[in-house]
Amino acid sequence: MLTNNMTIKIGGEAGQGMDTSGAGFARALVRSGLHIFANSDFMSRIRGGYNFYQLRVSAAPVYAPDRVTHLLLAFSRDAITQTLNEIAPGGAILHDASIKIDPGLLAERRIQSFAFPFEAKALEIGRAAGMDPKRAKLMTNTAALGATVAVTGFPFERIAEVITENFGKKKGSAIAEANLTMARWAFDEATQYAERFEWKLIPPTNGDNRMILNGNQAIGLGALAAGCKFISAYPMTPATSIIEFLTAQSKRFNVVTKQTEDELAAILYAIGVNQVGVRAMTATSGGGLSLMVEALGMAGMTETPLVVVDSQRPGPSTGMPTRTGQGDLLFVMHASQDEFPRIVIAPGGVESCYADTARAFNLAEKYQCPVLILTDAFQAFAARSVGVEELPFEEFQIDRGKTLTDEELAKLQPGEYKRYALSDDGISPRAIPGHPNAVYTATSDEHTESGRIEDEDPANRIAQHEKRMQKIETLKQEMRMPEWYGRANAPITLMGWGSTRYAIREAVDLLNARGIPANALHFVDIYPLDETRLEKELAQARYLIDVEGNYTAQLAQVVRGYTGRAVNDKILKYDGRPFTGAEIAVAVAQIAQEKAAQVKPRTVPHNGHGEAAPVTSEIVEPLAVV
Repeated sequence: MLTNNMTIKIGGEAGQGMDTSGAGFARALVRSGLHIFANSDFMSRIRGGYNFYQLRVSAAPVYAPDRVTHLLLAFSRDAITQTLNEIAPGGAILHDASIKIDPGLLAERRIQSFAFPFEAKALEIGRAAGMDPKRAKLMTNTAALGATVAVTGFPFERIAEVITENFGKKKGSAIAEANLTMARWAFDEATQYAERFEWKLIPPTNGDNRMILNGNQAIGLGALAAGCKFISAYPMTPATSIIEFLTAQSKRFNVVTKQTEDELAAILYAIGVNQVGVRAMTATSGGGLSLMVEALGMAGMTETPLVVVDSQRPGPSTGMPTRTGQGDLLFVMHASQDEFPRIVIAPGGVESCYADTARAFNLAEKYQCPVLILTDAFQAFAARSVGVEELPFEEFQIDRGKTLTDEELAKLQPGEYKRYALSDDGISPRAIPGHPNAVYTATSDEHTESGRIEDEDPANRIAQHEKRMQKIETLKQEMRMPEWYGRANAPITLMGWGSTRYAIREAVDLLNARGIPANALHFVDIYPLDETRLEKELAQARYLIDVEGNYTAQLAQVVRGYTGRAVNDKILKYDGRPFTGAEIAVAVAQIAQEKAAQVKPRTVPHNGHGEAAPVTSEIVEPLAVV
């Protein structure tokens, strides 16, 4: 049968080709009409360590990783020891015969072992093809895929197409033929285990056309849709593949990409390009953004549109470069000294990375301020099958806000244009340099309406500062409220932001399926917040549980600071790994046990007016039966 939630994990050491094999298999699955969600976990080293590529497959769309593995393709002993407790009863480990597994451990967990002489056969076929032994050993990946399609009932022809593409174009027909021979041998050998393995990958009769995108690629696509023509960046994991993607598309979309000498240069390039009217961006991680902070303030003072992507990773300093986390929220909200308007958004999912990045460019120009996009390592690398209809590339409408046209400038008298003119909404008319009636000074010092530095007049300082800050009040009307998911008026609400979106949704689905009414409140637009509207949304949450990938519950701090509403409980994770829906549901169960054990209900702040609501049996009882 085809389950609606089958997970295959490919595990081994860096350099053994897990990502290449997994990505190739993912393409074959999607081309056959199945849906996939893929995420990789790897150490910050070129060789060795334990890495894996996880592939969740379904006949229906899937949006998040699972913590249960049905089939493990183990290329090292670590892959087995690290994954053994995750393998579902009836699941299997597919491995080289040289890796020995204690039969008692397998029997205790009802796990099957499918062993093959992969390496020996790879060397044999490699010798016949005149291959170097090191390269020949890499064909064990191809063999494992051949065995996988056999035990799962997937058509061999589909994987053969991908093998031919991968090796035929890049490395010559002899290498392709050797890999096809290897895959066919493994497929024939593994057929004997097909009846013993319960889960099957049966392609639908009519599969839709889909592509596979990860979060960074979707961010790049969103930038292209918005008319971005320039990106500058200094390589920093996990943001680097954004500039790599745009570089690969640069000729097709007429985009200039610049790898700079450091992060400060990267943001200064982007500011300069935006200043002359070309949409530009930069992308980095938290450490790189730390170096950009001074220039971020300059963009705020000169009111230059700017899009900055911060792809978060754990730890101060170098931290854990290839792991994930949500620890930069408070940092980006307050980066640089003093006060100036900025926008903070945190896309959740591939389609959101696309749409909200495109929207960020409109917001930056409309409000003439920096827009910071918060993503993270998990979302950067995680990929899923996406329908073309989810990314309406040609339908995006570019909005340049109060940008004056040449015709409008021609109507002005010389010297009449004021770049920083006072206005009710805080937004001044913007002119692109080059027109004779649009000559002005742009300086990082406090300035007059014309942009000039004069006598540091207090009245002028007050007027210009209030003008800039007025943008925040104007912006609040455009910022979107957090989205609801799940049952209306449910007694339990899970609150999150950014990349946790679909893991939280899956947790809500799991809870509701078990008869536990729950819903979710998820933030994409985080700053500025409209306190009045947000208080009304939060008032609908009766028992509010915060779910975040950091230690200090940063979103919960922001929400309480702006509305007075404290969360009832927190589910926090800061080990560098992403959430799964199942673990969030389990954490809710643990909360339930604690609340059910309480003799007296305790009270928590209910809204910004200081009202309190008791934790009543109506809330505790649903929690208690999770």
